[in-house]
Amino acid sequence: MPAAKGALTRRSFIAGAALAPALWGARGRAEEAVPVSQRFARTPPPVTAPDQLLDVMEFEPLARTALPPAHWGYLATGVDGDLTVARNMDAFLHYQIRARRFVDLTHLDTARTVLGVRWPSPVYLSAVSSQRAFHPEGELAVARAARERATQLMLSTGSSFAVEAVTQARGAPVWQQLYATDDFTVTEALVRRAEKAGATAIVLTVDAKEVRRNNETLRRAMLADNRTCTACHVDNTHDMWRGRAMFQGLDTSRVTALSPPALTTQFLDRLRETVKGRLMVKGIVTGEDAALALAHGVDGLVVSNHGGRNEETLRASIDCVPEVVAAVKGKVPVFVDGGIRRGADIFKALALGATAVGIGRPQAWGLAAFGQPGVERVLDLYNTELAAIMRQAGTPTLADITPAHVLRA
Repeated sequence: MPAAKGALTRRSFIAGAALAPALWGARGRAEEAVPVSQRFARTPPPVTAPDQLLDVMEFEPLARTALPPAHWGYLATGVDGDLTVARNMDAFLHYQIRARRFVDLTHLDTARTVLGVRWPSPVYLSAVSSQRAFHPEGELAVARAARERATQLMLSTGSSFAVEAVTQARGAPVWQQLYATDDFTVTEALVRRAEKAGATAIVLTVDAKEVRRNNETLRRAMLADNRTCTACHVDNTHDMWRGRAMFQGLDTSRVTALSPPALTTQFLDRLRETVKGRLMVKGIVTGEDAALALAHGVDGLVVSNHGGRNEETLRASIDCVPEVVAAVKGKVPVFVDGGIRRGADIFKALALGATAVGIGRPQAWGLAAFGQPGVERVLDLYNTELAAIMRQAGTPTLADITPAHVLRA
């Protein structure tokens, strides 16, 4: 019986199969010549929101694009060849994390009580000066991000906005970083202003000894910037005591440097008598100086080389943590900043004995790229990554993170 019109018979199927190479052979050969990776590839969509970024380093090129050359250079620069800047980040690769199993991780807690205040995360926003150079809302946007993420903020003496406005934007007290200058009358006035605004700690920076640093990256960037510096900088200088918000109303005519030339333990004693609340010291990198600071009444130490901006020592901040922790013997909290770019870096710092970690340049990248939402996303990425590595390491709380969880490679 003949097949119905249009019906598919075994014979017609076989015949069709035989004709197929002739029909699509040229197209098939052309497709096979294109690698699969290209055949199914597409151009990624443009980044238009901070939640599209997957790690904090992705904010860096966006910030560079958003900023004038000189402002980018100010943010990125180290001293001399920027080698200590790079070493701060690279040193974290020398530490391996020992992952543990058979641990109940039903409840994970990244919170920690720091100087009597419960933090949801061991991350704080470290002092970064002149943040209006990165975004019109500057420190106010950062403070609002700190409020939204319940994050401690350390405000720079070189802030674009005064401590009163920043405290109001955060809705909670800040820590006031202190450049003591070489005029103690100014030092006292800065301390009193911060304390009156509610600052719960004064954080003396002790590594700003040079009036003029050899910031090569900044100087090259300034040559590539077509603007007139006097539009922003008084007397065409970057001396922060000339016109910065925290110095308004003060007689700074005798100030020539951010730090007294005789920054000794005697100076520390004098400052300790002046500060009514907590006094911390930022810029400690050795056990000897940690012990001296502790003996002269400080309430906390920040292990820091100023992000590599002041000195080309080639010694990373993270490598300094163990000896500082050993020197203070748990008597005061030890913080660290410099080169922290991943949640795993935070974990390593805590395992080596740090109480919490400060974030510097990445907050400014987020600010420059997206304003307040950018800073919030930076904090979220750090905290998400920290929680992930805590699970893999078998540490349900920060207290469970110990030196046994890291190895020096």
